[in-house]
Amino acid sequence: MKSYPENFAKLVESLEKLPSIGRKSATRLAYFLAFEDKFSALSLAHNIECCVQQLRICEECGGISNDFLCSICSDNMRNNGELCIVANPREIFLLEESGEFLGKYFVIESLEKLDLKHLEKIIQKNHTKEIIFAFSPTLGNESVMLYLEDKLEYLGLQFTKIAQGIPTGVSLENIDQLSIIRALQSRVKI
Repeated sequence: MKSYPENFAKLVESLEKLPSIGRKSATRLAYFLAFEDKFSALSLAHNIECCVQQLRICEECGGISNDFLCSICSDNMRNNGELCIVANPREIFLLEESGEFLGKYFVIESLEKLDLKHLEKIIQKNHTKEIIFAFSPTLGNESVMLYLEDKLEYLGLQFTKIAQGIPTGVSLENIDQLSIIRALQSRVKI
């Protein structure tokens, strides 16, 4: 990028690091932000700064929050005996957009990071009766579900997973809302 001014080149390089943004898209976005809509650029920069400084991980579920507890964990009306386990915090937002699930969530990004005692405390605190796995269908995720079912069976829980129909290997963030709603409505016992 020798022909670009240094600051513009740095902006393009920064945008290229975002998921799904290649060099051409990064260049178009950089030009738009730097020349066509400076107000949006400054607003974007401010919003990014606020998120980086103020957002945190919820201490109970592992979701995204402004406080120690997210709005879902601190909402007593959400305590309906259902706990939906997801693979990352972004998936909570995707499921929430469907408006179908009214329970609570728990994020398990990997078994290595899982604090099983913490999960057990949350299950008991919320009087959980059903664990719903909302994972993309992969062999690794099947292993996680079997492991958790084995470790938590002494609690007398019902274990279900969202219905198939979500293609193998596709992340929840790439699924349309109707498919998410149907998957939640048609979840099956494991």
